Amino acid sequence: MSGLIATSKCVAIVGTGVTGLSVARFLQGLQVRFAFFDTRVRPPNAELIAQEYPEIHCEFGRWDEDLLCSMDEVVVSPGVSLKQPQLVSAKERGVSLIGDIDLFVRYAKAPIIAITGSNAKSTVTTLVGDMAAQQGVHVAVGGNLGTPALDLLNESVELYVLELSSFQLETTTKLNAKVASVLNISPDHMDRYDSMQAYHAAKQRVYFGAEQVVVNRRDVLTHPPLSADAIVSGFGGSADFKNMGTQMRDGVLWLCDQLEPIMKVSELRIVGAHNVDNALAALAIGKAAGFERVAMLSALRNFEGLPHRCQWVMSVGGVGFIDDSKGTNVGATLAAINGLSQNDGKLVVMLGGIAKEANFSALLPALIEHARSIVVYGRDARILEESLCQFSKIKRVDTMLQACEQARLLAAPGDTVLLSPACASFDEFDNYVQRGEVFTRWVKEAANE
Repeated sequence: MSGLIATSKCVAIVGTGVTGLSVARFLQGLQVRFAFFDTRVRPPNAELIAQEYPEIHCEFGRWDEDLLCSMDEVVVSPGVSLKQPQLVSAKERGVSLIGDIDLFVRYAKAPIIAITGSNAKSTVTTLVGDMAAQQGVHVAVGGNLGTPALDLLNESVELYVLELSSFQLETTTKLNAKVASVLNISPDHMDRYDSMQAYHAAKQRVYFGAEQVVVNRRDVLTHPPLSADAIVSGFGGSADFKNMGTQMRDGVLWLCDQLEPIMKVSELRIVGAHNVDNALAALAIGKAAGFERVAMLSALRNFEGLPHRCQWVMSVGGVGFIDDSKGTNVGATLAAINGLSQNDGKLVVMLGGIAKEANFSALLPALIEHARSIVVYGRDARILEESLCQFSKIKRVDTMLQACEQARLLAAPGDTVLLSPACASFDEFDNYVQRGEVFTRWVKEAANE
């Protein structure tokens, strides 16, 4: 242990997940000594850490609080709450608590586009990255999406496009982004935050130090504080003289830059009204970043969407099946229901998993208008059933696969079965990706019966 603390600098890494490992790789590259801390006795990647960092000190389970507080800095992974008693104590004793994004900002030499929101972060981040690449910019895309931010750092990168979660932003002091955007705000992670105000405040940190801000014109919670010193533009709703919006001309709906029609909505490969907003958001962010319109429109025309985000699977017996497993909160599911309401037929909506203390009653108006039936499943199925009891056609089952069977039975030809759970997946699955893969596999097997 003496060898660990004898160097001029030593950093604590709290959390051994994907972010924690990216911090370790980065610090190792800088030849900065570090130690791992995790409250779990058998945390993720413990064996990998033992193999790759055999000389590194690890505190798993109980921590030596004095050791933690002796560190020069503590890098806290997004999955770890800052309310963890050991971290609260460390902060009270003057220890600097940061996240991987603060560390990233210190060393990034290229401009940053930072994107957050309750929903659609991954879609818009990927689209903006595609737009930059289409223009010939050497762009690196990641953060909460795909590659951890610190793994993106490279001298040759000309632009970073980062998706950021509220958890990452909690420990971010000042991003100084070239362009920053909060796409939308709806209740999420209420099992971690004391209030909607606390969640909203975390999201707003993306604007700290931003040169330009892109807001959702139809969501006031995405707007920065009035004191923010930044150029503000917006997207969504009807086109006007200064924002990205839509306009109907001769019976055709257009994406518009201010009042200029630039692309027919029908040219988009991504479907649903919510994806029109996503396209507008990407255009507004790209314009703020200085991208050429031709590059942005080319990227939009070629973008087919991301897996598990309102992704068409196939039709079985005249019933369509859509995988929106990424719909892990009420806002995302509401967007999917409303976005698909233009389809023929009704929806049979599959909801279930871990509720995260969400209020599901906000789904009721859309469900009553657009759904034929609801199937609830998983650990918190009873909570969902009770929250949505005003809807007359609810079926409760235990597992997602049982929900698939029930949804198929309840759907009529021309209907669409929508997996958009509004819940976390961890009761049955490793993550939303596995949940979506299991759903897709079941649909394809059902088609072959």
